Amino acid sequence: MELIRGKVALITGGTKGIGYGIAEALLAQGVSVAITGREEVSTQLAASTLNAHGNDSVYAIGIAADVGSYSSMEHCVSQVISEFGKLDIVIANAGLGHFASVADLSIKQWEETINTNLTGAFFTLKSSLEALKSSQGYYITISSLAGTNFFAKGAAYNASKFGLTGFTQAAMLDLREFGIKVSTIMPGSVATYFNGNEPDSSDAWKIQIEDIGKLVIDLLKMHPRTLPSKIEVRPSQPPKR
Repeated sequence: MELIRGKVALITGGTKGIGYGIAEALLAQGVSVAITGREEVSTQLAASTLNAHGNDSVYAIGIAADVGSYSSMEHCVSQVISEFGKLDIVIANAGLGHFASVADLSIKQWEETINTNLTGAFFTLKSSLEALKSSQGYYITISSLAGTNFFAKGAAYNASKFGLTGFTQAAMLDLREFGIKVSTIMPGSVATYFNGNEPDSSDAWKIQIEDIGKLVIDLLKMHPRTLPSKIEVRPSQPPKR
């Protein structure tokens, strides 16, 4: 079993939802984390909340960054290295969704979805690659079951997640020669703030953010000889239609 205490992780889109749940799980395991968000205030607030039960040696920092900008992600990674001295785990979680038929989908909505969900994952990996080579680290993307299952009004989101799943699998083959592990997690319905929807009691049947956090911990603690490269995860008891 891998030992993860003392490692350092970067989580994009970590101010709430899945990213925040992963950050909580990592901190509980002795992993210091850097979370990103687009807005400085909300990012710092989330890091402060994460640190409410932390300590001086294991803690979170917040970095305002745009995954759709390579220079922004380069600066983000340099801040992580400056703060912690290394980077062992990178989780490309930042994502959004615009759902409309092709006829109604705007150019802006298409570009925003692809730039965040797909290009953002590439920029996140590319900017952190040298650090991950040095640490022989782990790169994880948060894709979706929508990365293998298409649906009406999902053209932009399906394209981004199909692309993300394929990108991650190809990166896994490219980077294992450097000792870097690469996996993608593909959740179904998760109780998150996705697209501004605040979770409530009606979401109890869905995957919870702590479930994804636990899954990430399990991946990180897997014996080095074994790599679960693509993981589909779904609610066990969805409502009957």
